[in-house]
Formats: sequence, structure tokens, C-alpha cells
Amino acid sequence: MSVISIGVNHKTAPVEIREKLSFSDNSLPEALAKLLDQPVVLGCVIISTCNRTEIYAHVTDAESGIETIRSFLQHKSGVEAAMIKKYTYAFTQHNTARHLFRVAAGLDSMLLGETQILGQVRTAYQLAQKHNATDKVINTLFKHAITVGKRARSETGIDQHAVSISYAAVELAKQIFHDLTGRSVLVIGAGKMSELTAKHLVANGVSGVIVSNRSYDRAECLARQFGGRAVKFNELHHYLEAADIVISCTAATHYVVRASEVRGVLAEKTGKKIMMIDIAVPRDIDPAVGKLPGIKLYDIDDLQNVVDSNLMERKRAAIMAETIIEEVVEEFARWQGVQYVIPTITTLKKHGEEIKQRELARALGRLGQISEHDRKVIGSMANTIVNQLLHTPVTRLKEYALTEQGPVFQEALEKLFRLEDLGAPDKRTAAVQAARADEHDQQSELAVRASGQH
Repeated sequence: MSVISIGVNHKTAPVEIREKLSFSDNSLPEALAKLLDQPVVLGCVIISTCNRTEIYAHVTDAESGIETIRSFLQHKSGVEAAMIKKYTYAFTQHNTARHLFRVAAGLDSMLLGETQILGQVRTAYQLAQKHNATDKVINTLFKHAITVGKRARSETGIDQHAVSISYAAVELAKQIFHDLTGRSVLVIGAGKMSELTAKHLVANGVSGVIVSNRSYDRAECLARQFGGRAVKFNELHHYLEAADIVISCTAATHYVVRASEVRGVLAEKTGKKIMMIDIAVPRDIDPAVGKLPGIKLYDIDDLQNVVDSNLMERKRAAIMAETIIEEVVEEFARWQGVQYVIPTITTLKKHGEEIKQRELARALGRLGQISEHDRKVIGSMANTIVNQLLHTPVTRLKEYALTEQGPVFQEALEKLFRLEDLGAPDKRTAAVQAARADEHDQQSELAVRASGQH
């Protein structure tokens, strides 16, 4: 048995392939059901976002599972099998856990450390749970992944450093004003960059939004998004006094904010502090404005320097996150390894017990009338022999179960003792038995706790 992952992302496949392999929210329940119909699949989760499609599955055999899921993707998408194999990546066992944990921590994202992916991982898992598509192994894998995603962010601060131009502007504004609550912004230009910057500022407490654009209709449209107001482009300098923050990003070939206009505002508002962000190329704001008292002027290069510096911080945080991930990969591997060998160990011990009881009955029958003391001595000796013989293979199997070679040693032990001929469960049944055993252990533990509380 193995956990596997097959998928594509922005690094491995072009958008025309990714879009064919993606799943809509409405199609996911049916897709999960079809995967579970495959005998090799014991449990699964599908993560489908704009940048990745990945299927995580607990399977009875890794090679067959990968082939089955790739075939499933081929039939779903209509993409040729050769192309599916070319563009999809596949992970097994510990590498599956490591990959999922890196995804949840934002280390595999287009934007290093982005936060949205953790919610997408959680949502995908919850949907699979809702439709009874997961089993104990998948549940444990994804619970570990969500924990890792949270730890990576809280312990390293990887998502605390702005790595987009629009959010870098917000970071600089916080440095100047500390608290943006109740501040006002004048947005000059109604393009995408202006909209994104205004959006981030509003999300961080800015309440007053004034928009000015050559097209008054577009200014009104953008202002409406933030509950603000639009002003005519040729009158925008009259509103500088109302702004704490000015964002300018137009296609003008000349300055739209001049030093003389800003100087007039400062003369009327003694002690006025204004932060100006010029994202345009060519620049919209006269550089001389930045020399005026009370004015903090940043251009696109200043913002890019912030982004570059923050990206380095995220890369340093990513190194710390990788350490957390390896720690949890090892923890999951230990848990997983023991789960897989429990049915084999149970069958081996049962086999030893049957041999002991059979041979003990035969020996005692031949001895005839002997004392109860002698019976106990002989029984104890038989127990000791069986236990000592089985101790080393059982202990070693548990040790090897924590390595990638665990399944190989498990299969070797089953063949050496011919356990498959002695009622050893098949892999699907073994997985169910392990789940039931785990559930029984949990219930027993809860009962012990409950009894101790009364």
C-alpha cells in the first residue's frame, strides 16, 4: 500500500493542458466517486486551482495506482496518454507527503509563501470527506498538511513580507502612518494597478477613496467598488488636501501632479503629511514634489526594491519552513509505516500461536498424567520459544516500516512465512482492518480517560 500524488502545475504544464485537466466545483463529487470505483484506490482528494490540479490517493499498489489515475485523467480530459505522462508528475510515499506539505506551506506556489493555497487544500480535503472519499491514511496525511501550512506561516512569517508592487505600497504606507484606519486615498488613473493598490489599502483600514481619471465613467466605476467618489481629471489637484495617500498610475506622457500644486496644499494645511506613490512609467508625479516638507514620494523603483528585499526575506523563511516540513514528513512516515505492517504482524503472531497450541496439545497428550506445575512449565517454555523466535522479525519489520523499503520487507516476511496461504488479508482488506483497529484503540483510550474522570 502507498500514498501517491499525480498532478500538473504552473511549472510543469502550459495553461492549455492545465485547463483541460482542471475540475469544476460541480464535477468534483462525481470525479471522486469514479476514482473510488477503481479497486486500487482506497481513498482520495482532488485539489484543483487555476495553477494546479493534483490527485492524492491511498492505493494498494503505487505503480498500478499511478497508471490508473493517469488513465482516469486521460479519459476525463481527452488529452493523449503520452501527453498526460509528459506533463504530469508523480510522487509516492514520503515524497507525496513532502510535496503536499510544501504545497500547503506555499513553497510550491507561483508567489512564494502565498496564503490562499492553504485554504484551497483545506477546502479540497473537506469536500472529499463530505463525499466519503477519504480513509484513515488520507485523513491523517491532510491533517498533517494543514498543520504544517499553519506552522510554516506562524513560525517563519513567510507570508508577512509583501512581494507584489501593489501590496508593497501598503507596507510603506503602514511604515509612515502606522495605522491606516480612517485614512483617505486619492487614486489617479483607473487601471488595474491603481485598483489593486486601492483594494489593498481599503482592506487595511483606509476608508475615504477619491478616484480621478481622464474617463470620468471609469473613475465612477472604480470609485463605486470602494464606496468612494469620482472627481474630474482637470480638478484633481483641488482634492490633494483631502488625501493622506496619493496613488498615481496613468498613461500620461507628462507630470499630472506638479510641485506648485502640492506646495499650495501644504501652505493651506500646515503640518499636512502626504504619502505619494507613483507607479507610472513615465512618471506621473514631478520628482521635485518629494523634496517638499511633509511629502514622502515613492516611484516604481522604490516599490520594486521593497519587493526584492521582501522576496529575500521569504526565501530565508522558506528555508526554515523546509525544516518544519521534514520534521512532519518523518512523523507521518513513522505513523504510516506502523499502520501498514499491523495486519502482517497480527497474522504472523496468530500463526505462531496456532503452532504453539497445536504442538503443546500433542506433547501434553503424549506425556499422560503430569502435575499442573509441570503443565505450566511446559506451557511457559512454549510461549517463550514462540515469542523469542518472532521477536526479531516483528521488531525489524517495524523498523523497516519507517523506511522506503518497508513494503519490500513486509512482502518478504509474508512470503517467508507463507502468510498469504494462512489467511493474511489482501491489501484492501488489510487497510480496512487497520482502520478498525485504530478506531478500536481510540475508543478504548477514550473509555480509559472517561473512567479516570469519574
